[in-house]
Amino acid sequence: MKIFVAGFGHETNTFVSSRARYDDFDGGAYGPIFVGDAIFSLRTQNLPIAGFIDVIGRTSNQVVPGIWAHATPSGFVTDDAYERIANELVERARHARADAIYLDLHGAMVTERFDDGEGELLKRLRAVVGPRVIIVASLDLHANVTEQMFHHADALVPFRTYPHVDMAETGARAARVLLRIGSGGRREHRVFRRMPFLIPIEAMATSQAPASHLYALVARLEREYEVDLSVTLGFPSADICECGPAIWGDGVNRAELDDAIARLEQVFCADEENWQAAYLSADEAVLRAKEIARSAAGPVVIADTHDNPGAGAGSDTTEILEALLRHRVPRAAFGLLYDPAAAAAAHAAGVGASVDLTLAAHTARPLPVRCFVEALADGRCKLEGPMMRGTELRLGLCACLRVEDVRVVVTSMKTQLLDRNLYRMVGIEPERMAVLVNKSSVHFRAAFEPIAEEILIARTQAGIVTDPARLSWKKLDPAMRLSPGGNAGRAPGV
Repeated sequence: MKIFVAGFGHETNTFVSSRARYDDFDGGAYGPIFVGDAIFSLRTQNLPIAGFIDVIGRTSNQVVPGIWAHATPSGFVTDDAYERIANELVERARHARADAIYLDLHGAMVTERFDDGEGELLKRLRAVVGPRVIIVASLDLHANVTEQMFHHADALVPFRTYPHVDMAETGARAARVLLRIGSGGRREHRVFRRMPFLIPIEAMATSQAPASHLYALVARLEREYEVDLSVTLGFPSADICECGPAIWGDGVNRAELDDAIARLEQVFCADEENWQAAYLSADEAVLRAKEIARSAAGPVVIADTHDNPGAGAGSDTTEILEALLRHRVPRAAFGLLYDPAAAAAAHAAGVGASVDLTLAAHTARPLPVRCFVEALADGRCKLEGPMMRGTELRLGLCACLRVEDVRVVVTSMKTQLLDRNLYRMVGIEPERMAVLVNKSSVHFRAAFEPIAEEILIARTQAGIVTDPARLSWKKLDPAMRLSPGGNAGRAPGV
């Protein structure tokens, strides 16, 4: 069997003003667009396409590499970027004349023109290759799965962990599903259900209940019945009609499949009141962390969730940094602060220099500081944590700036602080810090839970809003509840 492989991914926060342009896919923090055989260089990373290629590579099937393009989350994908990448992907698939297609997708892409970027891509592919070609796609756990996506793909295989430590494993599962279908094992019955409420992303961590219970049930039901089951928790910052969690599956016996889906849906909804997150203000989080750190064996980690670039934020707010300085927290580290101007000034001054800088000068809340340049870096950082092991980021000029007893990591590209090496690249050993402030929502847990004394979630005034009940919705299905236990219907932000 000849299998065409490709990837196109973006998580779109429609409530922010930034855009994902072509250059953000081809030259962003995660590197260039990979074309043709260059895709095979991704095999060493924890990525879905790596796991897929690894499984297929151990068979007699032929892999035909196409194009792989992913970008850091932001606002809408521009029409120019979408059309250039989608057109090349579809044309390469057309010329491949493959028996099957595998796509490494995200599932929450919104473009300037299309609310359902992946569904539109799958529709175009299906129109070109016809109904006989097998199409299997892997998805992020935060996918907003649409009827169009479900209709045009033979199988959709999402992650089961958040932080996403199972990305390569998911690609491997997708490969096994594709091989089963290709060998005549297509399951006749398919069922799709949309869940009735949105979930804050901080409540989705699969190391904690209720998500841990839900995914354990998925595995148990798959052992009990001859079914494949999938759950996505949605990306609750995309103002589209079909935003939200979903459950689906396929099986050889309709009664068994219906029973499995019903049991999964019942547990999901019975836990509705528990799909909540506990937030602290910046001052509350900093004072709590300072108190815990007095007797802690490891660092207290504060998640600066409203400035998480992994959810489309700017990674450039200083509200928690101001609180660290105001409350004189010792041995603290703060990052990653997107501030190319400060990074450039630090490099111009050199290690050992004391300089007056205005951090986040490009924002509405600049922070003048007197700082000491402790370390400089070129921004190349190879990640070693369980989620992104093997990935090399390119963050441009970076620096560690010591402001009183707080070490601030400034970068020239945006990425969330999800790996300890992002501190180490500028000489900070995170295990030796008393307090760490990570601009991340959940992904940091994979690398930092093992060393953290405690984890706190801070909600700031600036940045994005991660609680869907506080957003101004226009396109969302009016029947969708805006939060667990909340009201249905579109509501103005508060």
